[in-house]
Amino acid sequence: MAPAKLILALSLIAAAAPLRAASEERPLTAPPGTPDTRYCMRIYAGTGSLIEQVRCWTRDQWAQRGVDVDKDWPKEGVRVKG
Repeated sequence: MAPAKLILALSLIAAAAPLRAASEERPLTAPPGTPDTRYCMRIYAGTGSLIEQVRCWTRDQWAQRGVDVDKDWPKEGVRVKG
């Protein structure tokens, strides 16, 4: 009987994990930082590639590439360094 209860408990925990992750809200803009803060975001990998590419650049470097960090952060933001 104990293994059945254990399996039931683990099943409930496993089922609840994605719900918790989905309920975490993503910020609407990038976190504030210094001019040296690097913002890591997903970029288009290219045709035929399934490997996700992440690049970390400062706000100025992203702007030189035509990217508005605050606008794209909710969808493409991964992490902040510095």
